[in-house]
Amino acid sequence: MSGAAGASPIAGREPVAIIPVLDLRRGQVVRARAGERHAYAPIRTPLSASADPGAVAAGLLAAWPARRLYVADLDAIMEGAPPDRAALRAVAAAAPGVELWVDAGFAGEAAVAAFLEAGLGRPVLGSESQGDPDLVRRLGDAAILSLDSRDGAPLGPAALHEDPSLWPSEIIVMALGRVGSGAGPDLAGIAAVRARAPAARLYAAGGLRGPEDLAGLRAAGAAGILVASALHDGRLRPEHLS
Repeated sequence: MSGAAGASPIAGREPVAIIPVLDLRRGQVVRARAGERHAYAPIRTPLSASADPGAVAAGLLAAWPARRLYVADLDAIMEGAPPDRAALRAVAAAAPGVELWVDAGFAGEAAVAAFLEAGLGRPVLGSESQGDPDLVRRLGDAAILSLDSRDGAPLGPAALHEDPSLWPSEIIVMALGRVGSGAGPDLAGIAAVRARAPAARLYAAGGLRGPEDLAGLRAAGAAGILVASALHDGRLRPEHLS
């Protein structure tokens, strides 16, 4: 494990990376609404003619040529179902050369090992799914940690939120209540994690309104942000960064 402390941070000197998001449920991409996952419905978007995962992935990459995609398998996270490998393969086929970050409710080393063996992406360990905080330390930089919270309340083992020595070098600061809300990103949450892990690469999640939020994210120390609604709605487009 490389750990989250050490060298000087580089976030703030680079453009904020945009990481498009796909939320999967019952084999389709669904539209996030304020983090209320049970209410998510199959997505309707100008970027794709259907909610098929491969089609939506292709549409997102046409709208924003990203190096990474983040995929949340909500059936796995909410119900403990195995990862939807068919959907993930469809996304991978539509995104050659693009790294997939996948949260499928991973909570044990066996599940992570099986996922890595399948070659379907890089696992994301959501704090909300963890029972053993030491799993994050043992996996180190093989995985990405998502520090999940809702309305300011941390989700999952307290140690994962309180002990930076457990953290890998890449961390998502996930504000679930802001996901799909357009309420603005959690700048205070990013800054708080940045203060405790100055060398980590931090990625915000939830609430991006448009390009007007990117400067604040950079100032707070974010290397990137996970985005869905602002891309589907056309509020964030590549020309905004030119």
